[in-house]
Amino acid sequence: MTLAPAQPKIIVLDDDPTGSQTVHSCLLLTRWDTETLRLGLEDAAPIFFILTNTRALPPDQAQTITTEVCQTLKIALVETGISDFLVVSRSDSTLRGHYPIETDAIAAILGPFDAHFLVPAFFEGGRFTQDSIHYLIINGVPTPVHETEFAQDSVFAYHHSYLPDYVAEKTQGRIPADQVVRFLEADIQQGVQAQLQALHDNQCVVVDAVNQAQMNQFAEDSLAVAASGKRFLFRSAASLLTGLAQLPPQPIPATEMGQLRRNSRPGAIIVGSHVRKTTEQLMALLKEPGLVGIELDLEPLASNQAAASTLLETTLAEIYEAFQANLTPVIYTSRQELSFPDTATRLAFGLVVSQLLMDIVQALPTDMSFLISKGGITSNDVLSTGLNLPTARLLGQILPGCSVIQTPADHPKFPKLPVVLFPGNVGDQQALATIYQRFSTATPSLA
Repeated sequence: MTLAPAQPKIIVLDDDPTGSQTVHSCLLLTRWDTETLRLGLEDAAPIFFILTNTRALPPDQAQTITTEVCQTLKIALVETGISDFLVVSRSDSTLRGHYPIETDAIAAILGPFDAHFLVPAFFEGGRFTQDSIHYLIINGVPTPVHETEFAQDSVFAYHHSYLPDYVAEKTQGRIPADQVVRFLEADIQQGVQAQLQALHDNQCVVVDAVNQAQMNQFAEDSLAVAASGKRFLFRSAASLLTGLAQLPPQPIPATEMGQLRRNSRPGAIIVGSHVRKTTEQLMALLKEPGLVGIELDLEPLASNQAAASTLLETTLAEIYEAFQANLTPVIYTSRQELSFPDTATRLAFGLVVSQLLMDIVQALPTDMSFLISKGGITSNDVLSTGLNLPTARLLGQILPGCSVIQTPADHPKFPKLPVVLFPGNVGDQQALATIYQRFSTATPSLA
């Protein structure tokens, strides 16, 4: 018998703030005390996001935070009386992240689960999975992700695009490749409710999807079987969330998002991501009129972190000079990849750079008309630290994969400021320029 899908509360633990890039009208939480979690659980939207930012942290801290979130979430679920829910560990569509650390931590507190699913496809970013091999489209060519720059990440490096082998590698053989269940395209198209019913004891399942229709079919089957009592945990990129949330079109069309700008003053653009795609987008952006580029040379900070205060002072002077000239400053980190003796040192340096960027955000002119944040970790920090937002309402996407939130009307420094959360590794070469154009040419809304 085919079951009808239900609509549980979908709880997303997002390891940076870009997992919401395919949904809208829901809450993003940057804190996870019980009171804040209750806001997400009791919100009218079927989905909400807890921004843990664990991708920016060492493994032990990622495990600690994930455990802490789940322990508090367990209390909030009891307090709100919610028993019908799904948990998604949202992570990167290029397979970077703390797997299986985060899924293990979630299962230890909120389990037991019958299965956990790896569903990394993200169509808006050109990532799909076929025959259990995960691909990234580069210049129109589907490329196995282990052949891309992302597989060489100094923190999250891996050697396999065939997902069962990826699982075996990341679990250090605890889950052998031949024990990973594979849902192939043909399975998804025929429906997998029977296979889902048969899963048990937190089996690992890798899921094919080459288009959103297939993803929606898998989500529909998963919802239906979960409604019958099976318990599932998902480790996914953003496209699965589209299928699970089943939302109508976003209220504000993407092409009209620029009308959210607060006034006719300049905006500000912060670029932290240094992947190749971001650099290409940055170079295209800097050709636009009405901008001034301000580069943060990070190399001196690697050997002398005290230099940050001087760099902050000189950068803010350049920013305010740009505003006086009615130009939008583009503040970007230097593009070279610095070398570090170990992962811990690299992550610690990342925190120094992040603090510098957030000090800049907090000191931006209070009358700026919009803010564009480029990079996943950078965007998380902008919300939680730069703007000090415990929650934010996601309005939708200005481009595929690029979300827009608006600060509340009672924000002490930047009321009703539209903020673009732009992941580092999505969009074409002109994407950053296109978003800037939509804001810089729009007539400010009077609402």
